Amino acid sequence: MADHFTLRLVDSYMLAPTVRHLIFERVDGQPLAFVPGQFLQVHFHYEDGTPTKRSYSVGTVGDGSSPVQRIEIAVSYVDGGAATKLLGELQAGQTVEASGPYGRFCLQDGDTHPRYLLLATGTGVTPYRAMLPLFERLLGKGDGREVVLLYGARNETELLYGEEFEAFAQRVPGFTFHGCLSRQPRDVPRPNDRSGHVQSVLAELQPQAERDIAYLCGNPNMVDAAFAALKEFGLPVPQIRREKYISSR
Repeated sequence: MADHFTLRLVDSYMLAPTVRHLIFERVDGQPLAFVPGQFLQVHFHYEDGTPTKRSYSVGTVGDGSSPVQRIEIAVSYVDGGAATKLLGELQAGQTVEASGPYGRFCLQDGDTHPRYLLLATGTGVTPYRAMLPLFERLLGKGDGREVVLLYGARNETELLYGEEFEAFAQRVPGFTFHGCLSRQPRDVPRPNDRSGHVQSVLAELQPQAERDIAYLCGNPNMVDAAFAALKEFGLPVPQIRREKYISSR
């Protein structure tokens, strides 16, 4: 049964020109127990009083298994969006109503595949940020497993948490981060950068059913295209986990 609670904004900063990172704590002082990959729903009302809600993945980097005091989300700005007005203008100390956690876009204990292929666009990368402690433990077992993150953006200013993923890749053997830039390369390109959309860069990795399990999160067009490509490479549907992010007004 999902919990309902009030969140107070503690801090925030802009991740990209149109994406804000928000850090909340529960007003009741309780920690949030969640599994990395799960999301919360923020509840509010349209101007006419109609209730509505929006879903946001929890991006908090904890230890991957314990409840967290700080609840972090990334919010994309949508022109004229009701959620954008609410969360874009929220000031430190102000509150919102929320519930959760929800969702099953999580790592599963039974997964024994040698390689994890993580694909994301936009704020769809947020759940992978929360999963980093789990990947560190997984890769620390020394059994030769790999994790590859393909993250698609139009340019480097839109690579949310990009420096965090770069630093993690440098620190943790077996983790590779590819920034896939579809419109404009970096001013100073990096060795693991790729040009084009993530689903086209996917072919370079030559997915195989006996080796790979894939996670797809972000723009529905990317998710659908990558899903089709992975099936063509022979991955059975149970080895492809999906979460679509739709920008709502």
